[in-house]
Amino acid sequence: MTNIILCGCSGRMGDAVSRLVADRSDAQIVAGIDINTSAAAQASGFPVYQSISEFPGKADVIVDFSHHSALPALLDYAVKNGTPLVICTTGHTEEELELMRSASEKVAVFFSGNMSIGINLIMELCRQAARALGDNFDVEIIEKHHNKKLDAPSGTALMLADAIKGERDNTEYVYERHSVRRQRDPSEIGIHSVRGGTIVGEHEVIFAGNNEMITISHSAMSREIFAAGAVRAAVYTAGKTAGMFNMSDVIHGK
Repeated sequence: MTNIILCGCSGRMGDAVSRLVADRSDAQIVAGIDINTSAAAQASGFPVYQSISEFPGKADVIVDFSHHSALPALLDYAVKNGTPLVICTTGHTEEELELMRSASEKVAVFFSGNMSIGINLIMELCRQAARALGDNFDVEIIEKHHNKKLDAPSGTALMLADAIKGERDNTEYVYERHSVRRQRDPSEIGIHSVRGGTIVGEHEVIFAGNNEMITISHSAMSREIFAAGAVRAAVYTAGKTAGMFNMSDVIHGK
């Protein structure tokens, strides 16, 4: 049985994780962390604390779906207690990313810009496409999310761009073109954000060449796919001692 501390338990994703774990026999949530403790406690079947430092018990893993600003406190708790941490938030600063890498030398840290198995599979397809097509194809990424999403571009779009960049030379990210009138440079990866309605998450990667175009896309129909990936990551990471892990490790069983 994997005992989970769920951070951000009253949010949309926290609720999805709670419902999914309730139907599993190999995992349980032993505590929730949320600013709104009263509302979260009423909706859940586990104790809820405002700060992870208030939790008096022990857990096998922490799953964080709160906000990237909560990361320093979570990493500090994880290191002090030897509790693996699964980070599901996005929009991290360079300083926060460095804190992750530093903490991973002492405790297991799992981080992915997207917890969907499908997204992580198309990331590998994008790498293959970039290797095969080289610099002869222009790359554009379009991501779409609901109107409540705070960060843009999405962590997933950046994750896909990073995967492609790793297979190309002299690559730069371009987020807007309205301020500069010039032809597109072959080194560019264009990244575009759409926000509207209740779109759960759509990502489209376009490889545009001379007289042909290849499109790799993924559409999330429900937040449950991210919850399922997060719980799968939690079960995988529990028991690990130290190191940085991601969904590729889960897919390949490393």
